[in-house]
Amino acid sequence: MPHISQRGADMPASPIRKLVPLAEKAKAKGLKVYHLNIGQPDIPTPQVAMDAMRAVDRKVLEYSPSEGNRSLREKLTGYYAGFNIEVDPSDIIITTGGSEAVSFSFMACLDPGDEIIVPEPAYANYMAFAISSGVVIKTVPSFIEEGFALPPLEKFEELITPRTKAILICNPNNPTGYLYTRREMEQIRDLVKKYDLFLFSDEVYREFCYTEAPYVSALNLEGIEENVILVDSVSKRYSECGIRIGAIITKNRQVRESVMKWCQARLSPPLIGQIIAEASLNTPADYMRNVYNEYLERRNFLVEGINRIPGCYTPTPMGAFYTVARLPIDDADRFCAWCLEQFEYEGQTVMMAPASGFYANPTLGKNEVRIAYVLNREDLGKALTVLEKALEKYKLTVNG
Repeated sequence: MPHISQRGADMPASPIRKLVPLAEKAKAKGLKVYHLNIGQPDIPTPQVAMDAMRAVDRKVLEYSPSEGNRSLREKLTGYYAGFNIEVDPSDIIITTGGSEAVSFSFMACLDPGDEIIVPEPAYANYMAFAISSGVVIKTVPSFIEEGFALPPLEKFEELITPRTKAILICNPNNPTGYLYTRREMEQIRDLVKKYDLFLFSDEVYREFCYTEAPYVSALNLEGIEENVILVDSVSKRYSECGIRIGAIITKNRQVRESVMKWCQARLSPPLIGQIIAEASLNTPADYMRNVYNEYLERRNFLVEGINRIPGCYTPTPMGAFYTVARLPIDDADRFCAWCLEQFEYEGQTVMMAPASGFYANPTLGKNEVRIAYVLNREDLGKALTVLEKALEKYKLTVNG
């Protein structure tokens, strides 16, 4: 029997999805499972998007251009201008979700064996994309006690070798919800400039910044315009995870030409998704304002609720809709599985993502979980009650 590839063997299971079989078994037993594990918003998709989907009336569902429909790219320039990001339609390449944007950026800019420095905890699929591309991830830890702020620059410089080609950030951050300050972004800029690195900046949560300080995009940083590759997606801001539309935005012509070779090889991004995404750019301001306010209230509710549970702690995230919480447990992977396999409270249980999967260092995150506050406050309240009861029983089970 032939063996699978080493890359296949090395690919990590998603910490967000690997417990799905256990959740399905719990549901089959009749349990209500509160999904705090995945960033799937319950916010309705904008009506303009739904109307565009229903209005599709074509005789042929054809390929789109490999770089995406020009009308969408033109419209996106106006959207980015609203964040002081000045780009041309030719600077934008439409991808099949933000995931493809990250993957294509890696393959276009990096050779097998090249190294990327990433603050951790980090979005778990970055590791998967790196393995797929033959790229080596080097991580700099940030810490819950410091709110997951940017680690000192000397920690980055300690990792720089002749194979270091890039820094990767997610801002606002998934999984921590941390939002980099202007000073931190300028520190990153200085490092990128000093060592002539690429800066991959995943900014898919830019709408959700819960601070008075202005959001600072990597494309707002002066002096490294040719170094920046921005990753974007419509999935979270319009609650459109299923249409799989993302983008790569860069002023670096050589990078765009390289990316286009992979775009041509995969033929085209989703046609229907692009139609919906383009219509979504007409989403009324009051929709975005209401969604923002809803996430802000959920954040406040969740953070207060977690920090009331004995032994639990989470900092207040300033962006996105995630937080990393420390629990009074020894092994979050075991605890999260136990919640689904062996625990219930009044016919309910809770599903979370063990934070160990967001760290490359196996010694970190053992007692942490990522929680996505994508449920309404009533369900969040019930989930917090279930979590508190689970921790009480788990403590007795482990000690017993």
